[in-house]
Amino acid sequence: MKKNVFLTIGVAGLILLNSCSSLKVYSDVDSTVDFTKYKTLEYYGWSEESDKLLSTLDKDRLETAFGEEFKKRGFEIVESGGDMIVTLFIVVEQKTSATATTTSMGGYYGGYYGYGPGYGWGGGHSTTSIQEYDYNVGTLVCDVFDKKDEKLIWEGIGTGEINENPKNRDKNIPKTVQAIMSKFPVPSVGQ
Repeated sequence: MKKNVFLTIGVAGLILLNSCSSLKVYSDVDSTVDFTKYKTLEYYGWSEESDKLLSTLDKDRLETAFGEEFKKRGFEIVESGGDMIVTLFIVVEQKTSATATTTSMGGYYGGYYGYGPGYGWGGGHSTTSIQEYDYNVGTLVCDVFDKKDEKLIWEGIGTGEINENPKNRDKNIPKTVQAIMSKFPVPSVGQ
């Protein structure tokens, strides 16, 4: 199983997605699976590359947030021997956006359709300014595997613009994870 499942972590800023309002959440589920048969889960672990790109604090924040969401759904987190295996990975894509602003200056001319008295639009000019800016879009993916059958049974995906302000991490990580986990087939207690 461990050879089939791997974890890749991208830029640490991804987990700092701007806000839940800009976060788009998607999920996919194996509809043939009875999720009530699962009682325990284990994290697969972090890949070596993640140590270079994600701080220990952010890894802990992410694992804690997902752990809390799974606990709210009645799952016990174990070191090994879980019914399910949870993996996380992050993809970051740099994008460029452009905004255009057009300013027009027109003139009046007399006449009705160009003839006789009246007013209409005449020649003029316009200027268009284009401003480009770069931004990062991050995608956080949570994959859940059936350990016994070694198959993917659920995938939750959150995509949004990255906010790299470290002051927001403690607040944004749990909100992002909660939004992703809202699509999980087992609702949290009280939902």
